[in-house]
Amino acid sequence: MITGSKMAAVDENAAALGVPRKQLMESSGHALARVVREVAPEGARIVIVAGRGNNGGDAFVAARFLDEFDVTTLLLGRRETITTDIARENWDALLECGYDAREVRDSRSFSLPDADVVVDAMLGTGVSGPLREPVASAARAIDASDATVVSVDVPSGFDAETGDHLETGIDADHVVTFHDTKPGLEALEVAVTVADIGIPAAAERFVGPGDLELARPSAREGRAFVVGGGPYTGAPALAAQAALRAGMELAFVAAPETVAGEIQAYTPDLIVQPYAGEYLTPEGVDGLVDTAERYDDVVILGPGLGTEDETLEAARAFLERYTGPAVVDADALSVVPEVDTEATLVCTPNRKELAAMGGPDTDDLAAAADEIETFAADLGHVVLAKGTDDVISDGETTRINRAGVPGMAVGGTGDLLAGITAGLLEHAPALEAATAAPYVNGRAGERIAARHGTEDGLGLFASDLLEAIPSALWGAEPVVDHD
Repeated sequence: MITGSKMAAVDENAAALGVPRKQLMESSGHALARVVREVAPEGARIVIVAGRGNNGGDAFVAARFLDEFDVTTLLLGRRETITTDIARENWDALLECGYDAREVRDSRSFSLPDADVVVDAMLGTGVSGPLREPVASAARAIDASDATVVSVDVPSGFDAETGDHLETGIDADHVVTFHDTKPGLEALEVAVTVADIGIPAAAERFVGPGDLELARPSAREGRAFVVGGGPYTGAPALAAQAALRAGMELAFVAAPETVAGEIQAYTPDLIVQPYAGEYLTPEGVDGLVDTAERYDDVVILGPGLGTEDETLEAARAFLERYTGPAVVDADALSVVPEVDTEATLVCTPNRKELAAMGGPDTDDLAAAADEIETFAADLGHVVLAKGTDDVISDGETTRINRAGVPGMAVGGTGDLLAGITAGLLEHAPALEAATAAPYVNGRAGERIAARHGTEDGLGLFASDLLEAIPSALWGAEPVVDHD
């Protein structure tokens, strides 16, 4: 089962892998025509009522496979308002080939021709909310007819995210849905055909631009609260800066007073909040948790924190008391398996840290993806395991990120990843944020490598990637092809 938004992401990933949407539309239209042919009596009169999006485009394709029937295609709107190039091309093909294809320019004059079968291709999985004209008038006419109704992907008026169906939505007899069923279809009294349209399994396995679309911030908001520093100062500074580059409004770093000035010296863009001592101790935990929860912060716990016994005890106490979202990285990871917490955690171990936490001990994370999934299920938190290929799992769904260059093995890129993850966690569920974050980090590395003229990125600094994070998040795709 897949929601409409995730289906759109899979489509985009497939296109990035070399299976373009136009090819998928051809397959979808062919699958739709097969079902129409099964339900239509010999010599039937078929009317296709199509919207201006790709849902309509699927039906335009189907019309070309139904030559044995009397087919009329009605476009709800003008040809110039068709929203995608591929749908417009398929509409133009109908006209060029002499099919009966008509524009409905005025909803007040909508009249449904007599039909044995009506194809409802008005609204697809990306549309929700009340029906608007001319769809509302067309839906009333379709439901008032005696024709067999075949809906494309979902009935118009059906919300493919929630499974809700408007009372004014289409009451279909058959639904031809693509790739996988959609939430709520099983509750309708309708025959559902799930059509395989050739989307490769890799589009759901490997992270791609569609996953970025799901997690990408649309506005600047939120606060990152980095609890780190002590023996190391660069790590918390990099994580906080990356969170800002990923769209957060403010980045705070809570650090020992002995290193607070050094962390602040990295950039005036950070707000450094010193606390007494040379490292984090349990005495400071209540104040940190209170700050994080009062301001609905996304916490980054661990960068540069150190491994003093008191520090690890403090990290454990923080997670036991905190109830918000947090990215747990570096030295704080070791306490996660033994902590009972209400917090929403994304854990970002490298391969050695993963093994120390009780996960698989391997140099090839991708080959151990199933073991990492089992580990994440046992842990009860999202795991983003960092390696040549990153593996992301919540214990049920597992993804592999291949974006990046070898030069990103330099120290500090993991701290950037923690910050990017926090920035996305402000806007997206934990698994979606953790899936997109290494893709953004990898794309940033690819951009810097290309700028330096080195395919493998040797010689880059982690700090070089900071300026490329915004373009990796909101810029054009792609930079480097992956075998």
